[in-house]
Amino acid sequence: MATVDRVEIEQAQKLWQPQPGWLNTASYGLPPEPAWTAVQDALADWRVGRTSWEGWGEATERSRAAFANLVGVPVADVATGAVVSQLLAPVAAALPPGATVVAPEVEFTSNLFPWLVQAERGVRVRTVPLAKLVDAIDAGTDLVAFSLVQSADGAVAPYDEIVAAARAHGALVAVDATQACGWLPFDAARADVVVVGAYKWLMAPRGTAFAYLAPDLRDRLRPDAAGWYAGEDPHASYYGPPLRLAADARRFDISPAWFSWVGTAPALDLLAEIGVPAVHEHNVALANRFLAGLGRPPGDSAIVAVEVPGARERLERAGVRAAVRAGRVRASFHVYSTSDDVDLALNALTG
Repeated sequence: MATVDRVEIEQAQKLWQPQPGWLNTASYGLPPEPAWTAVQDALADWRVGRTSWEGWGEATERSRAAFANLVGVPVADVATGAVVSQLLAPVAAALPPGATVVAPEVEFTSNLFPWLVQAERGVRVRTVPLAKLVDAIDAGTDLVAFSLVQSADGAVAPYDEIVAAARAHGALVAVDATQACGWLPFDAARADVVVVGAYKWLMAPRGTAFAYLAPDLRDRLRPDAAGWYAGEDPHASYYGPPLRLAADARRFDISPAWFSWVGTAPALDLLAEIGVPAVHEHNVALANRFLAGLGRPPGDSAIVAVEVPGARERLERAGVRAAVRAGRVRASFHVYSTSDDVDLALNALTG
């Protein structure tokens, strides 16, 4: 992993310009100044035809390398795409007929629908409460699919225990780390598949996503979406046969949405400079400040969900932007969040 000069949280926060009260990174992250500027510069060049496109394309490779370093896997094992479900699709299609998938019952559907649509081949999805997931993994389990951090309430899955149970029964492990990657340190290489949508905690434009694909699994998958960008040499793969795909995870790439990747690369570079452990400490401390202010016990997540009567109206009047569903406030705290943001929300909910 490359060595970087660390940037303190307080110093890094100067690179964002959030309006007070943004507590909804679990919906989308805010771009740091280097990412915003890179996109604006690329758009300005596009508008007048000032440059060719190859420089925009290079941002995809910068992003791939930065993501690999972030989660501790070889860059050759990282595929790039647009969304989580697209990257999971070849894994689901490779399950044998009659396979059984075990998943949490409130799992975000990008990590459920790819398995559920295989029902016509006899693939069965069995859902259980997250707290019972480890015990539900048995000899009949072929794949365990779960989010490392649950979107609905911020619950952090027992990653090590789930992987150990899956390995004990010869099951594959597919992890959606979209709500974790960027604030929660974890070892992606422990799983067979780790997918991440980059527009939340990685603070990238929407339309970029990553997948770690373990080599043993990758060799069993078919890249049904392969195009020129999946070629061993993309620039020599524009026209005609024969099939000449990349030997590594790049054969699962799709042609990149240039401007989204232009913004992704600098966002990941900055995150590496700050360091995920520092972001984790900052985020969880703010989340626990919020919980304490509501008389709740501390937790271990940057995402919290609490039930407060009239929450939506109270927060809207105060200018606080957080997700509110069925009376439950889902607040999420990231590197650009401050104690003032927390207190603004608490005053709205308790005043």
